[in-house]
Amino acid sequence: MNLTHPIVNIDMRTDIFQSKIPFELESGEALPELELAYTTYGQLNSSQDNVIWVVHALTGDSRVGDWWSGMVGEDQFYDPADYFIICVNLPGSCYGSTNPLSSNPKTGKNYYYDFPLLTTRDMANALELIRQSLGINQIHTLLGGSLGGQVALEWAYILEDRLQNLVILASTAKSSPWVIGFNETQRMAIESDCTWGEEIADAGKKGLETARAIAMMSYRHPWDFAKKQESPSGTLDNFRSSSYLRYQGQKLANRFTAFSYWILSKAMDSHDLGRGRNGYQEALQKIKARTLAVGVDTDLLFLPEESVEIAKHIPKASYREIKSTAGHDAFLIEFEQLRYILQSFYVSHGSKN
Repeated sequence: MNLTHPIVNIDMRTDIFQSKIPFELESGEALPELELAYTTYGQLNSSQDNVIWVVHALTGDSRVGDWWSGMVGEDQFYDPADYFIICVNLPGSCYGSTNPLSSNPKTGKNYYYDFPLLTTRDMANALELIRQSLGINQIHTLLGGSLGGQVALEWAYILEDRLQNLVILASTAKSSPWVIGFNETQRMAIESDCTWGEEIADAGKKGLETARAIAMMSYRHPWDFAKKQESPSGTLDNFRSSSYLRYQGQKLANRFTAFSYWILSKAMDSHDLGRGRNGYQEALQKIKARTLAVGVDTDLLFLPEESVEIAKHIPKASYREIKSTAGHDAFLIEFEQLRYILQSFYVSHGSKN
């Protein structure tokens, strides 16, 4: 894709970035080849200053207009009529990018359990590769939530003056033992599946269902369950919350793989913006973009205090909070609040076209 000949309409387009050069990883290992699926909406303007780059969360994909339709799309806050919007499927994910079910060029067989450890810094470096390949010199706004926010922070550090605005949603500069603990219980659920260890695409599928159910307990808040999952008085079995969690587990297992879940959750665990940089506080101070850190008052996974900490150390940063009973997932749900927060952020800096 050559951005000197921009897309001529606002229709969605999905492409594959391919690199035959070994992709070096923090672990010291390398992926012999790298493929990244990415989706774009809209067109690059003549001054090339309208790029909106979104980084998806744990089980998201590059089709940001589908899973964030309240923010991206025609007549939405980020409208393809005004912006060139791009989202890349992170390496390790099973939606078109190199992942454990990909073929290893060295062996001709799928990686499966031999797929190397990825970190959020590796993921940011992958995004940097595709940025350079596409010839994008300036990014108007980089946004990411949860895992996507971690990757966005890593990339913002690398981008320096090439990034104008940074929006971090319900995320953190360093994964806490609490987050790592939740992720480990989910991987333990996958390990308990008797098919885990087999070299088949569906290995660990039932375990993934349980892992997703555990995750949902951290993505929501008790108030949200009380409001939406309360069973009728007198119920003795088959409670609404039970069926809800089973449904969510089955829903994810039917569209995702335990292999990708394992790799991406490990990447989340690895996140420490300050690794090799004298601590995350000093690393945050070197981010040059105007930054908005958004927390959720009921987030039990990435506590709002962690978003406050991001805003505290980035020189040109502010903090805002979403009020919601939905917990961590509020940044994917509370569009009206988020639009208001973002509009205020841009107006205060005079930076929204």
